[in-house]
Amino acid sequence: QVQLVESGGGSVQAGGSLRLSCASSGLISLPSCMGWFRRTPGKKREVVATFYSRSGNTDYAASVKGRFTVSQDNALKTVELQMDSLKPEDTGMYYCAADRTTWGGCDYNTWGQGTQVTVSS
Repeated sequence: QVQLVESGGGSVQAGGSLRLSCASSGLISLPSCMGWFRRTPGKKREVVATFYSRSGNTDYAASVKGRFTVSQDNALKTVELQMDSLKPEDTGMYYCAADRTTWGGCDYNTWGQGTQVTVSS
């Protein structure tokens, strides 16, 4: 059974930083991609950052570009999200996600339980 477990969430003041980590278990092959999405109050789910395993390319939501950095350890099949210059609108539940297939693109099909991030002004 595949599991993704997030850690590192918490409360921080605006302008501060947090680092989220995601440990995986049960993944036989390197996922095509791993990344993070969030659900913020009053908004739909948003894909925040994606790391493409084969190419090492990354994608970011416009709202976080330049402030967040996604990284992946292919050997350990873990992914992290460094969040700097946090804003109150970054508050929400953050979920680790993976595409368990190996096609090279990204279509998330596995998610963790989430970790809460709260940014106060």
